[in-house]
Amino acid sequence: MKPRKINIISVKWIPFLCFFCFVLGILFTNRTLTPPDFNGQLMPRHQGGREFQMVPDDCATSKKFSQNKEVMNEVLKTHGAIQSLDKAIAMLQMEIAASRSSRELTGLEGVGANSTTLTPTKPKVFMVIGINTAFSSRKRRDSVRETWMPQGEKLIQLEREKGIIIRFMIGHSPTSNSILDKAIDSEDSQHKDFLRLEHIEGYHELSAKTKTFFSTAVAKWDADFYVKVDDDVHVNLGVLAATLARHRSKPRIYIGCMKSGPVLARKDVKYHEPEYWKFGEEGNHYFRHATGQIYAISKDLATYISINQPILHKFANEDVSLGSWFIGLEVEHIDDRNLCCGTPPDCEWKAQAGALCVASFDWSCSGICKSVEKIKSVHEKCGEGDGFVWSALF
Repeated sequence: MKPRKINIISVKWIPFLCFFCFVLGILFTNRTLTPPDFNGQLMPRHQGGREFQMVPDDCATSKKFSQNKEVMNEVLKTHGAIQSLDKAIAMLQMEIAASRSSRELTGLEGVGANSTTLTPTKPKVFMVIGINTAFSSRKRRDSVRETWMPQGEKLIQLEREKGIIIRFMIGHSPTSNSILDKAIDSEDSQHKDFLRLEHIEGYHELSAKTKTFFSTAVAKWDADFYVKVDDDVHVNLGVLAATLARHRSKPRIYIGCMKSGPVLARKDVKYHEPEYWKFGEEGNHYFRHATGQIYAISKDLATYISINQPILHKFANEDVSLGSWFIGLEVEHIDDRNLCCGTPPDCEWKAQAGALCVASFDWSCSGICKSVEKIKSVHEKCGEGDGFVWSALF
């Protein structure tokens, strides 16, 4: 037998063959491992224990971020517009309710569905001052009339030229048409400076009286401010007006001497709070509120009281009650210590220094001690002068 011939590849072709196999291997590997392209992004893929990370497209990501930012800005703008609209609607509702409440309080509601009677426009004034007084306080009222409160034609002139209304506010006795009521009627016919309230007088009913005063005042006058003051406090009208005028552009102002006294749980003390348990542990203090001798609130707050009068809670102390009505509202509390100066020499020194006080009284007496005898002296030493209120700009 003849031996077979074996074709042996030449040694010089071996390198070329190796290179060809290497290139073929690279092409095969790339084709197998490259994942499909989804929107310019590489999807994660595991192959042979190795992980291929997602690589975001920079341009697409930047464009998407910009679009998201624009959407968020539009959302914020819309949210702000909705909030502003809500506030405007709330204000309109409050004004409508106040107007309705005013008509009901003044008895000027139309008498029929087809009635063409128009409700008279309320006088527009700067401020209404209600001086809290009692049946037994005739001498106190006279002492106020003889000092800081104008009388007769000057009182009318003050209303007409300066828009300042001042009235002693008082309710009725428990007995209809009693001697007490007749005495007030007689005094009013002489001085014409009372505001009679639909309220039964009583020391423990001051919170209710305060609500009724603001509701009645809002119904009668369209004022920028409503002020409550006690009849044993000395007031400089011009300084008070100038002080309030500085806050005229603000919608919800509560101004006075802010304090936070202890909540008194003991029943044998003067300012006992029966609902002391609502203020936490025994020994706690009240929230900040204006002291009751004198304070002022803006039109919106007085209107709020008028609308919500039936559901506003009354605490034992009138000043605490008023402060509680504003706790949950957007109200600016202004602590002005010029509304609670002491009697001479305190207010006298300040007057000599050119810093006239708005109001003066003794903290120890919650008013001027023995005010009937002492208020004249306070007026002489701490008063602004008879012409100040007429020249004051507000």
